Order: sequence, then C-alpha cells, then structure tokens
Amino acid sequence: MAKRANGEGSITRRKDGTYHGRVYVTTTSGVRKRVSVYGKTRDEIREKVTELQAQEAKGVPQPDTNMKLDDYLTYWLARVVKVNRRPKTYQGYESVARVHLVPGLGRKKIRTLRAAEVRTWLAQVAAECQCCKHGLDVDRKRCCAAGECCRTLLSRRMVQSIHAVLRNALQNAVREKLITRNVAQLVQVPTPTYDTGKGLSLRQARLLLKEAEKDRLHALYVLALVMGMRRGELLGLGWDSIDLDRGSLIVERALQRVNGALTLVKPKTRSSVRTVPLPPVVVKALEQHRERQAQERAAAGDTWTETGLVFTSRVGTALEPDNLRRSWYPLRKRLGLELRFHDLRHSCVTLLLDLGVPPHVVQQIAGHSGIEVTMKVYAHASLDEMRKGLDKLGSRLS
Repeated sequence: MAKRANGEGSITRRKDGTYHGRVYVTTTSGVRKRVSVYGKTRDEIREKVTELQAQEAKGVPQPDTNMKLDDYLTYWLARVVKVNRRPKTYQGYESVARVHLVPGLGRKKIRTLRAAEVRTWLAQVAAECQCCKHGLDVDRKRCCAAGECCRTLLSRRMVQSIHAVLRNALQNAVREKLITRNVAQLVQVPTPTYDTGKGLSLRQARLLLKEAEKDRLHALYVLALVMGMRRGELLGLGWDSIDLDRGSLIVERALQRVNGALTLVKPKTRSSVRTVPLPPVVVKALEQHRERQAQERAAAGDTWTETGLVFTSRVGTALEPDNLRRSWYPLRKRLGLELRFHDLRHSCVTLLLDLGVPPHVVQQIAGHSGIEVTMKVYAHASLDEMRKGLDKLGSRLS
C-alpha cells in the first residue's frame, strides 16, 4: 500500500473498539495543526475527516479554542452585549444566560456543541416543571402544598427567548471565527402566540379620558391614547422635549429600571426617536398638568427634587414604571375594562387607521420599527369594526 501524502489524514482503531481520525488543518490564528476526531465507526470518522478536508480546501479555518459555553457567554455579555446594546437588553440576556444556558449547556465546548444537543436540551426545558423539575424535589416542598408536581412550565415566549440568546451568542462566535457554524440556527422552537390586547372603541376611549380627568396623571392618559406613546417613553418625557407654543413633542428617551436604578435610556428602536405634532386636546392637557405640577412643587417646598420630567411623584422624583398600576388599575376598574396599560397604545393605532389615516403616517406617530408592525396591531381590530366591514360587503353582494 502506498504511503499517504501529507494532508490526506489517517484513521486508526483504538483498543476500546472506537475509531480515531487525524487530519492537518489551518486554524483561525493562522497556525497549521493536526486535529483529532472520534467516532464509533470507520464510516463516521471518514465523513468527519472528509468534511474537515473540504473546509480546508475552501480556505475555511478551524477554531483553535476549547472554550466552554459558560466562559464564552461571560466574555460575550461583557465585551459585546454590554458595550453595544441597551442596558435593559443586557439585563435580559444576562438573566437568561445565568438562569438557563449556563446550568444547562455551560460545560459544553462551543467548538463541539451539536444541534441535536441543543434541540434535546430545549425540549427538556420546555417540558419540565419549573418548581420541582419533574417532581424530583417535591420532598423539599418546592412544589404545590399537596406534594404533587404542579407542572408550572415555561411559556413558549420564554423558550424562544432562551433559544434567541444562544443563537445570538453563537453567531458572534462565528463572526469572530471561533466556530465555523451556528448550530442554534439549525434548531427550531415553537412559535409563541402573541396577544396584542383588545383595544378600545371610540366610545370607550372618550369615557376613559373623561373619567381620567379626576386623576393627577390625566395628561399621561391623554398622551398614551392620543399619541400612542409607550409607558417608558411617557415616564421619561421631559419638559425640554415639549414645545407647547409650536405644538410639538420629541420622543428621545425612555425611563426603565436597570440594575435596581431608574435610568433614562434611548427608546426601543431607532425609529422610536421621533418628532410628532400635538393636537389641541394634548396641548390643553399638558398645560393643565404643568399648572398642577407647579402647585405640587410649591407644596413640597424643600422636599421637591427637580428632575425636569413631565410625570413625577408628588415630590418631583421619577415615577416607578411598575407603580403606574396604582393609578391605572382603579381607573380601568371604575370603567369595567379588562385591558393592559399598553393596550392604550394599540387603541391609538387602531383608531387612527379606522379614521382613514394612512398606515405609513400611523407608523411614524407610533414609532413602529416597520409598517408590518402597525398592520399587525390593526389586525386585532374590534368585532364592531369587522362587523361593519362584513355588513358592507354583504350588502354589496346581495
């Protein structure tokens, strides 16, 4: 048998019956080295060796790192996500990595992580009880009082988020040539169902604004319903962003709780930064709110903290986003409504489109990232609007 040429690779059988393949490749650092692959059959090893040789022929370098996923996630979060993404995004990614990815896949090497391993692990996470992990810890009374598995499962949305964080992390590893492909992209997860809320009819919207006149945050509800602003955008709105004389408003920051502190951050997306005109009803509400705030400033005296924000506590400090429910819940209860505060934004979009405002104009008012988002919200129109449309078609066809 002729001697194999350099680079052809070799396959040998080990004492335990498995097979060992060796082949020379070029690494991402430019060094040519001999790498090993292992498998149960000669055909399996031949396939792995052939794949490595094909990549070498195409000029695709092989990663020369044995970094484990938990170490890589630590690096990625600190050097990439924290530097380039919004604080709230970093906080969410870090939580997913710490709670789910590191305990589940952290000891796996990113170079040898396989799609099948990711798929199996995600299926296990989606199916296990979050209290007792399939009843293994019921003796510790971590589950229901009856000592039985309560089957508290992760939502589809959370499973999708876990998959998304892993996919984004590995994609960065591909860009940095630490791995050759993103195995998480090969794994599909169930698509969650989104509920955009019920929204308000025109009559309900009028009743809400009328009832909200009694609330010190009346202007906030006017802006939410008429301008379609997000909760964080409303609570981060400053008087320096409002020109009541010209009737215009600039949305340029949002208030969020990040790492335990209330922080002003950039809005959700680049298109969220926008300048919008103010209709008379909004100008009037803001003028009244400014007068009320001046009275509260005078009453607070030395205890007042000047933040420049439009919507504050009675002593001038920023409003806790989650505490807005103290005003919102009693208001919706008085009106007999079952909807979220964010549904006021959806109501604004739906009502504007019902009035014949072009979708691209509504998109700019709401600060949606794309017109498809605007139309997706509108797809959840009220039954009354759908009934009107179907009645109109039926009358034309009859």
